[in-house]
Amino acid sequence: MSELRPFGALRYDPARVDLGRVLVPPYDVISPEDRSRLWERDPHCAIRLELTKDVAAEAAADYADVRETLARWRDERVLRLDAKPGFYGLRTRFTAPDGAQRVREGCFGLLRLEDYEKRSVRPHERTLAGPKADRLKMMQATDANLSSVFLLYEDRDDGLAALLESGFEKSVLAEATDEAGAQHTLMRLDEPDAAQAVADYFAPRPLVIADGHHRYETALEYRNLQRRAHPDAGPDAPFEFLLVYVANAWAEGSLLLPIHRLILQAPAPDDAGWRARLPGWEMQSVRLSGPDAVPEALETHLAPLADRHAFAADDATGTLRVFARPASDEDLSVRVIHREVIDGVFGLDEAAVRGGAIAYPKSAVQTARDLRAGQGTVALYLNPLLPDDVFRVTAAGDVLPQKSTFFAPKLPTGLVFRLIGDAA
Repeated sequence: MSELRPFGALRYDPARVDLGRVLVPPYDVISPEDRSRLWERDPHCAIRLELTKDVAAEAAADYADVRETLARWRDERVLRLDAKPGFYGLRTRFTAPDGAQRVREGCFGLLRLEDYEKRSVRPHERTLAGPKADRLKMMQATDANLSSVFLLYEDRDDGLAALLESGFEKSVLAEATDEAGAQHTLMRLDEPDAAQAVADYFAPRPLVIADGHHRYETALEYRNLQRRAHPDAGPDAPFEFLLVYVANAWAEGSLLLPIHRLILQAPAPDDAGWRARLPGWEMQSVRLSGPDAVPEALETHLAPLADRHAFAADDATGTLRVFARPASDEDLSVRVIHREVIDGVFGLDEAAVRGGAIAYPKSAVQTARDLRAGQGTVALYLNPLLPDDVFRVTAAGDVLPQKSTFFAPKLPTGLVFRLIGDAA
């Protein structure tokens, strides 16, 4: 179902740059403030291949300067093209939100682009036109994949780890620690038998997009434009493939974290209001000493309710209200919460949510702090989805509600690039 091929990556030369200083988060999670700071951090920072320095310049950008930067860095040998194709294994060591040390392993390769109807690549969320138009400008200007789409697959036995082990033992190319503290080890698996084993491993497996829906759909549009421009190019044309990173959703190092909700303007109910608007839900009140106490309170009182529809509400008064009701059907808790709480309690329908009635801070602590800084009225904390939830929904051809889950750690940009027009 999935055709993954080895390739020759364009990579930073570790002798010319400090790899840890040039890696950046995915372009769509970089704040305007961080954009300017990262741009100045290093003259070869990967952000210069992803974004304009100023947000205001983005709408009019044609990204010709990125094409020129890419060519100049190649001429200066800051970026070098691997002549021999292979799969690139990545081992990432990081600290999870609970303080545990974890390791995620996956690999980079070229994936044959398929329309969603083929069901070999499955989205879990809907996309917006604006970001796709911007990324298409970038692809057309550079003829390159400058960041990877992050895909998940299902393997409860984690068979890929054994295939990658020899590469991590013998073929390490680079090591770097990114700004978030995650330690990355990059290797190449280029022996023909080993590369074929990796390709065979993925052949029967459908893939779910974790991060990069806009980039994947942009690549489909770029492919279609190239097909029309080059009708005789054939099925193995470079534009038929996309740079991707694949990891096992069931491995210990693959974290699916919740994304919490911050109601921006609708007033917070009191106890009587909550009970009146949520019949059938149990409510428990927990005292909070402040925003930093929220994670421990959620771990103690919300996490044990993972087998029920549950959430916690914080109105900054020092009381955390924890709600739960039986999960009598297969509907996802995040859907139930949007329907019965966000719409039913606060009157925010789908149009209001799409219009910006809710914010999605990065963590429970950040959500609590934003609330207490006057940036909202009520914080809603959720339990994370399980891999089973994501794969069940996507297998049925459905998508999750907006901002349902956060796949961690984020895959940095700058480890490998791919030139679409290059045969390597």
